[in-house]
Amino acid sequence: MGKSTVLVTGGCGFIGSHIVETLVQKSYRVRILDNLSTGKLENIASISKQDIDLLIGDVADLSTVEEAMQGCEYVFHEAAIASVPKSVNDPIGTGKVNYGGTLNVLEAARKHSIRRVVFAGSAAVYGSEPTLPKQESMAANPITPYGVDKLGSELMGHFYARTLGVEFVCLRYFNVFGLRQDPSSPYSGAISIFCDRIRQGLAPVIYGDGLQSRDFVHVSDVVKANLIVLEHPQATGKSFNVGCGVATSLLDITNILNDLTGQNLQAIHQEPRPGDIRHSLADNTTLRTLGWSPQISIRQGLAELLQTSVANLKVKK
Repeated sequence: MGKSTVLVTGGCGFIGSHIVETLVQKSYRVRILDNLSTGKLENIASISKQDIDLLIGDVADLSTVEEAMQGCEYVFHEAAIASVPKSVNDPIGTGKVNYGGTLNVLEAARKHSIRRVVFAGSAAVYGSEPTLPKQESMAANPITPYGVDKLGSELMGHFYARTLGVEFVCLRYFNVFGLRQDPSSPYSGAISIFCDRIRQGLAPVIYGDGLQSRDFVHVSDVVKANLIVLEHPQATGKSFNVGCGVATSLLDITNILNDLTGQNLQAIHQEPRPGDIRHSLADNTTLRTLGWSPQISIRQGLAELLQTSVANLKVKK
């Protein structure tokens, strides 16, 4: 393992920074491309500057992407505007980054003979069709511009793989959670926002009845999926669900957080948000065939988040 140079777009972001950290531990040389719109330098502060090459720039600019890719062998494409509401309000602006940026990455990868591109796809491609669990063979029917961009990016990646010789793997992330997920954004994951409120002794806010469920997968398990498909001979040209295969409701999350912290905070219920999918659950059988399996349960992950972010808070094991 190691010594190859790997580009991580969005490498200062939530998931990207964890990928960077693991690549450095495995002796890869890492280049990061990030415009710092949502990524933070503090996310990579613990990594020696000798081990990374940081380029501040935007994936929406082809010449910047080409510059970042020079001398690299692999690419993890994590950069995106990861907000469904923003995509609804500004389909053109988000599309330039989420679809246009992926197209730039794929074209630069072709020009620079990159060995493999691993793309951060999304369960949003499935839309609101109620059949569960979601299997990769199901018809995609996204209901938001964000989901449409992710699907378009995935399809274009498979075109580049099939026709232009760029090895491409898509990982369809379900609801990723863990350290460094920014709770200050209203568009952040429910878990980081819930934990932030619990830390302050405030009740979590739930849009709707709280019985809506998600497949929450810990960021360390997502990183493992990325590393497995980076060089696995059976991964190229395929899309994989990345989820635990366990459905957890928002009320379940609230109950676990209360139990871990010895509190009894009752959720504040507000009107459901338009476009929110009721239930989401991954069938992860295909990824398991490559040797992957989720290791961190929702309770373990929540305990870790609370212990790290809440000073003097006693957390049950």
